[in-house]
Amino acid sequence: MQFSQLCQPSTLELPKAVIKQIDKFRRNCLWRGSNVNGRGGPKVAWKMVCKEKKEGGLGIINLQVQSQSLLMKNLNKFFNKKDIPWVNLVWEKH
Repeated sequence: MQFSQLCQPSTLELPKAVIKQIDKFRRNCLWRGSNVNGRGGPKVAWKMVCKEKKEGGLGIINLQVQSQSLLMKNLNKFFNKKDIPWVNLVWEKH
């Protein structure tokens, strides 16, 4: 599942507990595959897995960084008064 498919990832900060749970599911899927009860430990550190492919990782998105980046993108749109309906609505009302 791509991060962009989650509900409201760019307007609300995802709680750390949610990110932790999602990462737990992603790690289990990656390391265990179809063997749900598998006890094998990870072969590589999660931090390494999240690196870009050209840096030797698997290119898995770091959800904490992605969440913060999307919030900053919206703040940029808001403070620079981009011509977007939600930005216009907020600036007109307040």
